[in-house]
Amino acid sequence: MSTILQGLTVLELCEVYQGPLAGQCLGDFGARVIKIERGPLGDPLRAGDFYASERGLMSSYFAAANRNKESVCLDLKQRAGMEALRALVKTADVLVHNYRPGVMEKLGLGYEDMAALNPRLVYAAASGFGESGPWAKMAGQDILIQSISGIAAKPKAQPQYVNAPLSDYASGMLLVQGILLALMERARSGQGQKVTVSLLDTAVSIQSLEAAAELNYGVETRWLDRALNFPIEASDGWLTVLGFFRDNPLQLICQALELDDLSVELQVPTAAEQLARREDIVARLAPAFRARPVADAVERLQRVGILSAPVLEFRKTLRMPQLAHNGMVRAVPVAGQDDMRVIDHPLRLSRTPHTVRRGPPRLGEHTRAVLAEIGYDEARTSAAAGDWKGGGCNE
Repeated sequence: MSTILQGLTVLELCEVYQGPLAGQCLGDFGARVIKIERGPLGDPLRAGDFYASERGLMSSYFAAANRNKESVCLDLKQRAGMEALRALVKTADVLVHNYRPGVMEKLGLGYEDMAALNPRLVYAAASGFGESGPWAKMAGQDILIQSISGIAAKPKAQPQYVNAPLSDYASGMLLVQGILLALMERARSGQGQKVTVSLLDTAVSIQSLEAAAELNYGVETRWLDRALNFPIEASDGWLTVLGFFRDNPLQLICQALELDDLSVELQVPTAAEQLARREDIVARLAPAFRARPVADAVERLQRVGILSAPVLEFRKTLRMPQLAHNGMVRAVPVAGQDDMRVIDHPLRLSRTPHTVRRGPPRLGEHTRAVLAEIGYDEARTSAAAGDWKGGGCNE
């Protein structure tokens, strides 16, 4: 099946999640993605899954962000490896990296150098804090970014971190958006350009609503504190109840639970008054919730117009019928073991859908084949790859 980005070649010099996710997204929609790694370890995510490493299996974390790619080993500290990369750059449409600012420039692989080799190249750089500035050289990592960006901060309480790498994922997706925009512009001008994104800018942008309130009026936004919102325990688990968008949410909650109207009894007829008495209200409602299973409580609340949903452990989320219906868990082939299940790209296009054409590659699996395309023989390939494990970085 022909896909949108078929015919485009992407060189990915990325590790961990932010950059590899961007490369995978481009590969999902048809681009040829050549992942440049260095032996003998390659991308750190290959060894990050301790369960898999102990059993000689493919890392689940690596598999999650590296389908639809070819792996080529090059030793960029050696002249032969650098020459091979430059030869590949001349044939590429996009180069993606997530090294710290200054690293690629020291290697002679900065944007100006690469644009001189290939003026049509779209050069995409992902970083922690930006290309320049007082924190540009600081190591960026998602949990650190949560700390710095305000996401982890809680009023007068210990910081709380989101387990999922939010800014890694969002910045990777933004990088794809920038690459596609640059490719669209190149179709008109014939010229490539540099595309940049940072974890910090992405994390702050995620909080754009909250930022507007703080910047303009000095008001801190805490969404759970803006209505009669609360988590509460039912007979078999927890659910979240939201009083957003209702003038008298307590009245509706009581209706759903077949209780007398507490908004009358407590003399709190408005949402604002109920918010001020939230702790008392939740205590009064708790027995009625504990008497019902989560599914029943959620169905009753939804029926009267109160936003509600169960609080699920992630393993249960992955088994939700709706997630299966959406096709969000799919299998990818892995050499030497059973297919692995990973999360699919969430975007759906009706005529030109994304595809899985290959699973996550073994380290250096495609070194010989890719370098042969630019005229490399066995000796030159071994020199460029660093000649570990007998040459060419093939296992």
